[in-house]
Amino acid sequence: MAIITLKNNSLSSVTALPAGVGGKVLQVVQSIGTGATFTTTSTSFVATGTNVSITPSSTSSKIFVMCSTGLFWVNSSASDGTGGVATIYRGASNINPNSGGGQMLRNYRIGAVNIQSGGLTMSVLDSPNTTSSTTYTVYIKSLWNNPTVQWNSQDDDVAVITAMEIAG
Repeated sequence: MAIITLKNNSLSSVTALPAGVGGKVLQVVQSIGTGATFTTTSTSFVATGTNVSITPSSTSSKIFVMCSTGLFWVNSSASDGTGGVATIYRGASNINPNSGGGQMLRNYRIGAVNIQSGGLTMSVLDSPNTTSSTTYTVYIKSLWNNPTVQWNSQDDDVAVITAMEIAG
């Protein structure tokens, strides 16, 4: 049986990954908050206080940010629905690639009750291009019909944000 070679290389040298290839998790930083309620009716994004800071070891590193809360809550007396949006910022920049600016929770009136809530999980892969300490923060805002939007609004709920540095 003949041995197959590509450009005079053995098969094992062709399929092996070169040294220094990215993708390895270099560090993980996590922040956990319990019972901290943040409420807003602002139609512009405002910081919730759920944040994490990480210092990348290389400018080529990527940062994978994940966040979740047990309760993301929207309440309004509007008869035709309301909504709230949550997103992740790096410093003063919204880095969520969603064209709507983040993860949305919509509220549609059902009878006399007009409250919508649910758990929320978001993630984003960022390329901060820095080796300086970088802070990622959850922001929320109210949408149409001026609802009250709450983040992590129960004593037993937990808001978690995790940042992982991935080798570039």
